Amino acid sequence: MVKHIKILFKSIAIVCSIAMFFSCTNTNKEVRDFLADKNLPIGVAKNAFHVYKDSGKVTSKLITPLLHDFSNRDKHPYNEFPKGLKIINFENDGKDSVTILGDYALSYSKTAISEIKGNVVVLNHTENSRLETEQMFWDQNTQYFVSEKPFTFMKQNDTIRGVGFESKEDLSKWVSKNISGNLETTEQ
Repeated sequence: MVKHIKILFKSIAIVCSIAMFFSCTNTNKEVRDFLADKNLPIGVAKNAFHVYKDSGKVTSKLITPLLHDFSNRDKHPYNEFPKGLKIINFENDGKDSVTILGDYALSYSKTAISEIKGNVVVLNHTENSRLETEQMFWDQNTQYFVSEKPFTFMKQNDTIRGVGFESKEDLSKWVSKNISGNLETTEQ
């Protein structure tokens, strides 16, 4: 008799569990809205390594220890890189030409604007130049950097310090504000 009661309770528990399982039907939109309301990412990637290609050629690589995907936001979908990132852009027949490093970043997909903060370093390996700052905005469409924070810009024979810096992605055609430092010039 005790054996039959145990089997009966197990059967009831299984039937209830199956009923609960099939009664929970949320659409993808409901799940996305729930995550957005709770300010939770729709996806999380650890040790992400993403390769971007154009016409079969690798154009850049993104490496990050942690990526939060907030693409479920209606107005401003974005990706968050809370533990930093490293972006390597390839030019000149696939040679590593520009590397971007930072401790934290946000990348907004609708505007293609990224904010990189904390120990931001941009290296142009071809020109042997280096930019260091604490915060930088990057327009990926125009391939342009802007920073209103203190910076140090080092070229082969020059070191320039200041507050406020703008340049093309490869650190060419730069404009700076409030500068000091050593500049090597040639007279013509």
